[in-house]
Formats: sequence, C-alpha cells, structure tokens
Amino acid sequence: MTKLLHISASARGESSLSRQAARRLLAQIRRCHPALAVSERDLGSEPPPHPPAALVEASLMPAADRGAAELAALAHSETLIAELEAAEFVLISTPMHNFTVPSALKAWIDHVVRINRTFRSTPAGKAGLLADRPVWLLVTCGGPLDEGPAAQRDFLTPYLQYALACIGLTRFEALQLDQMRRGGEHVARGMARVDAWAGHLAQQLNGAGGGAARPDGSDRRVPRTG
Repeated sequence: MTKLLHISASARGESSLSRQAARRLLAQIRRCHPALAVSERDLGSEPPPHPPAALVEASLMPAADRGAAELAALAHSETLIAELEAAEFVLISTPMHNFTVPSALKAWIDHVVRINRTFRSTPAGKAGLLADRPVWLLVTCGGPLDEGPAAQRDFLTPYLQYALACIGLTRFEALQLDQMRRGGEHVARGMARVDAWAGHLAQQLNGAGGGAARPDGSDRRVPRTG
C-alpha cells in the first residue's frame, strides 16, 4: 500500500481554494490508485507551536545528554518528522501569504529542519539525513504571478524547495495557481490545471513500491547561493 502525507496550511477551512484544489487533486489520483493511503496533517486547524527556547536548546544538545525535559520539548518535532519518514509521497497544499509561506507552514518547517536529526552540517554545507521521496507542492495565489505590471514575486516555491532539499527531499515538483481571487473564470482555469497535473502525478504512483529512495551513503548537500 502506497502512503501519501498531505500537509495543508490554509486556516480558511472549507472556503480555502488551496484545500479545494488539493481535494480535487487527491480525488483524481485515487481514481487511478484507489488503495492509496492518505494521512492528513492540517496545519491550518492545528498549527504547530512556534519553536520555543526549550526546543531550540534541546535540538542543539548532544542526544546522549538529553533528559526527560529535553525529550518532551522535542516530542512534537519528532512526531512531524516521523510522519515525513513514514510517507512515500508528500503533498503540500498552501496559500501564498505575503509572497511566501503562511506562518503555520513556517513553524512546521522549523520543527522538521533540525540539525543532527534531519540534516547535518559539513564543511561543504548542509547534508540531508532523510531518505528522498517525491514532494508535490500545490500553491494558490490571489494575484498574478506573470510578467505584467501587477505581477508579484513568488518567494514561497524556491524557499520551500531549498528548505526541503536541506533535509534530503530533492524530488520536488510544484504547481502554482495564480489569480484565484479574481473570479470564476480564473478558478475554473486553475482547477483544469489541477486535473492535468493529477494525471501526471498518477503516473509517478504507477511505479510506487519505493517512493522513498533509501540513502546510499552519499551526501545530499544544499547548493550554496551567491
């Protein structure tokens, strides 16, 4: 049975267009793969706490030195990381907030990107410690992302791709649906793009049986910029 983790980040409940698009996407995929097992992590309705000092201190401490208090501080982080480790495929559906990730999704990132747990620091840069697996990002944006005078920048997609590569998840694909707050025609066009993307992703699941590529001993380092 193929396991998919769906992480949704919108706080708008049923009125969320990113949530509607993700449900449409999963419904299309399940038509081809009815045995697909989907687990849900709803960051919108249950946002993770922003990491407190206790979590930061515990994460920087050698594992052998951690006591009960440190393990308790890391417990939610461990839960979120374990969900990633158990999934063969990951779908992240999110709106764009102020050109980047919503705060709940940023908090999730801060829980799962942890030194000496999901990445290690080397002289050549950060090396991911998680087994690679496909990550699909579905982004909805109220305004345009084209080249026109009203276009806005997308800092969400490259940031999330970079952050996930840091922990070893490099098999990344994204679909951005823009102008989704500009009326029915734009929403209909966006949903048609979701349908087309679903067919592409269903093809990837045809070869599942190993969505997560096991580590082969080589380092997966995040490329430096600048």
